[in-house]
Amino acid sequence: MTAPTTYEIVINGRASAHFLRPLLDDFTVESVGGATRLLGEIRDAAHLHGIIAHLTSVNAELISITRRASALPATALSPTYNGTSHNP
Repeated sequence: MTAPTTYEIVINGRASAHFLRPLLDDFTVESVGGATRLLGEIRDAAHLHGIIAHLTSVNAELISITRRASALPATALSPTYNGTSHNP
């Protein structure tokens, strides 16, 4: 990754602001059904790994990570999201 890339990250459950505090500056956050959707730009591979490390450290259940061509409307979920798929 050389330029920032937009990613959608979906985790299981409704995450609180306290839970996501380190990510709030970089992502828009939306609760949809029983999942929390984060959409934002990731600068490089190290940034992506840091986000995954944070989510792992707070025992978040990662549902999907999807690279996007550009930012999506806040109401759109990943077309591959079905509650169990994992898209690295």
